[in-house]
Amino acid sequence: MLIQRRALRTVCDALERQAAVAIIGPRQVGKTTIALEVAEGRKALYLDLQSPRDRQKLADPELFLSGYEDRLVILDEIHRVPELFSTLRGLIDQGRRRGRRTGRFLILGLASIELLRQSGESLAGRIELGGIRHRKPSGRRPGPDHGKFLSYSRRC
Repeated sequence: MLIQRRALRTVCDALERQAAVAIIGPRQVGKTTIALEVAEGRKALYLDLQSPRDRQKLADPELFLSGYEDRLVILDEIHRVPELFSTLRGLIDQGRRRGRRTGRFLILGLASIELLRQSGESLAGRIELGGIRHRKPSGRRPGPDHGKFLSYSRRC
């Protein structure tokens, strides 16, 4: 529980600094759970891009998402719609011109080199990335960074 609270605080702090925050990692590590807890304290819209219904809402992503500029938009399973990164860039830039600089998008997805490359190229200077890894059954993580919940965090 302490680790989850620490992760929640890390994500909330990142949303105070950047327009977009991404949590990436393998399946079943708690990305969605953390995102939904972040959403509890603010106006938010959750879209599961694995769901055909939610993907259909994004048939015209700029039109749909621009209607939620005053909310945190959580995009779960972003790796299923990677072309969304360029749209997010435009929306973030438009929002910045109107004074909406931080806390716009929380992006969740599977860790992959391609996803990191796409997000880094499209959202450079607009996103903070953090990753989550599976825990060992003993409760300790593999590798030397077992004391930190977010195995890495960097600003692009």
